[in-house]
Amino acid sequence: MAERGGERGGFGRGFGRGGRGGRGDRGRGGRGGGRRGGGRRDEEEKWVPVTKLGRLVKEGKIRSLEQIYLHSLPVKEHQIIETLLPSLKDEVMKIMPVQKQTRAGQRTRFKAFVVVGDGNGHVGLGVKCSKEVATAIRGAIILAKLSVIPVRRGYWGNKIGKPHTVPCKVTGKCGSVTVRMVPAPRGAGIVAARVPKKVLQFAGIEDVFTSSRGSTKTLGNFVKVRILTVIFNLFPILWFRFLLIELEYCWNP
Repeated sequence: MAERGGERGGFGRGFGRGGRGGRGDRGRGGRGGGRRGGGRRDEEEKWVPVTKLGRLVKEGKIRSLEQIYLHSLPVKEHQIIETLLPSLKDEVMKIMPVQKQTRAGQRTRFKAFVVVGDGNGHVGLGVKCSKEVATAIRGAIILAKLSVIPVRRGYWGNKIGKPHTVPCKVTGKCGSVTVRMVPAPRGAGIVAARVPKKVLQFAGIEDVFTSSRGSTKTLGNFVKVRILTVIFNLFPILWFRFLLIELEYCWNP
């Protein structure tokens, strides 16, 4: 009986623990981790278009973003922008906590402001709230790519070289923040604060004078009004002229 009991005890201990240990080692260190990492990378690299516009872009039938703007086609996939603008860059302008009062107390989330642009006539702004900072930044980058717009540029004096400044004086307002942009001669640079200067650099504007009033400490409104002033230079009525006939005013080939 003692022998049987000992065998049973030893058998149970050896088989149960050894088996579970083997499964744990195999799942943790071997196939499990490798497959998970490789699967995520494959999903990110492989893009399967869902919309008709995405299929046309992937097939190469639509080769520029200006064709999409000209026909007012809605962009629902951020991979479309990534395909047409491979040199797109992004930068996080600010991450701020926001709170909401609930019955259980205050619920804190994080709000991210991200600006994207290629420095050659395309810029976009994305704002996203989430419980985690990384999720908010990732969502803001996607929204910024979906909101990319063309930027109309011009000259300060004679039309020598490529467009380098805003074509005219323009004023924008968001909340209490008011921003005014004035064309500047070549070589003057971007005379602006740190936040709007980064937006104008992403838009491809090299020389401009700016002035701002109001609560510019509210960075969200400060960035939004800068994007608005850039948008005001190109109305839909001018799309056909500046997107097809005079492309150099928007981007430099």
